[in-house]
Amino acid sequence: MKRLIVPQDASGVRLDRFLAGSIPDWSRSRLQAVVKGGFVRVGGEVVRRPGHLVDGGQEIELELPELAPPTTPEGGVIQELPVLHQDEHLAFVDKPAGLLSHANDHSRRDTVVTLAEAALGPLAAAEDPRRRGLVHRLDRLTSGVMVIARTTEALEGLQAQFAAREVHKTYLALVHHQPRFESEWIEAPMQRDPRHPERMRIAPEGEEGREAATLMERRELFQGHALVAARPRTGRTHQVRVHLTHAGHPIVGDSVYRHRGALRTPLQADAPVPRRQCLHAERLELRHPVTGEDLVAESPLAADMARLLDWLRAELPA
Repeated sequence: MKRLIVPQDASGVRLDRFLAGSIPDWSRSRLQAVVKGGFVRVGGEVVRRPGHLVDGGQEIELELPELAPPTTPEGGVIQELPVLHQDEHLAFVDKPAGLLSHANDHSRRDTVVTLAEAALGPLAAAEDPRRRGLVHRLDRLTSGVMVIARTTEALEGLQAQFAAREVHKTYLALVHHQPRFESEWIEAPMQRDPRHPERMRIAPEGEEGREAATLMERRELFQGHALVAARPRTGRTHQVRVHLTHAGHPIVGDSVYRHRGALRTPLQADAPVPRRQCLHAERLELRHPVTGEDLVAESPLAADMARLLDWLRAELPA
């Protein structure tokens, strides 16, 4: 049971809005469902209307489930978030695959935000309380380095750098097929897929899309596969996954993005293929938002991808 006291300056505020501001890990829509379900008491009385106006000094009682530990794609429990570097303004963390960057309406598990706070203390406040400290995200099943803002000054400075495309990101991906060139720009505007709103796609000819550009570089070749570095110049949702698939090099293990022009090369049954897309955020380069110092943070390749890479070197050398 969670108990809250309404401060005097919150008199007249909607119940759902007050709860959302007091419980940042829960979205307003989920809290509305809690209220409608009869799990909230205001002044000792059950209230089922999210729009109920609270009074200063009232006690609010509500029942919320505990946060569940997040798990890796293999089922292991993620208990902590490794910190690669930190100072009073920011931190670089190493996100495991399986961990959400921030809470959403469908999950009550720990996230990068909650585990970062456990390791670092309070993070910079954000307009959406669930995203406090965050200036960018990684997909749940993508591993690697992220930067976290601990102060408002750092948050605003980092947001400005991301908006101005001054942050340089490098991803490693194990892909199907060998790229024809050592390096190649993939420039293809993107848009949300109208049939699957949670996905992105290359904008069809004649339709409007948002500019998107990714530099793909060969790192290592195998029979039917390759390790590539992807350096996105823009920061569209799922950009690296969509662009690599569009270029004919879908990421090994990616069950979402595929099309007939990007066929997979099957791997042997004993290949240790991760239960996720083989995509890892290897490197972040940016300017310290307070001191102006140039910073570089690198994340070692995730263990599940490293195992498959070793297998490819032994079993399918080019």
